[in-house]
Amino acid sequence: MGPFEAAVPLTAILAIFVGVPWLFLHYMTKWKQAKTITLEDENLLDELHDIARRLDDRLNSIERIIAADRGEPARITDLRTEMHNVELHPQLHRRDRAI
Repeated sequence: MGPFEAAVPLTAILAIFVGVPWLFLHYMTKWKQAKTITLEDENLLDELHDIARRLDDRLNSIERIIAADRGEPARITDLRTEMHNVELHPQLHRRDRAI
């Protein structure tokens, strides 16, 4: 048995008993570190949420204007959305209307 043939089982044993646990523990540590978001990420998510909510409000307003121009009644879902926004975030809702 040559030196190369002896290295194959040794490499396999090292890979199984050293490499796999190291890989597992390495990514477990990374996962635990990344479990929480940073303050910067949280601020970005808040900003994106506000932008999405304002765009949704604008889209609902445009849909109501188009429906009014066509003589159609406002949809019940639009009224529910409007009431939901006012109940949950009255201070934000008033601020957005002032813009």
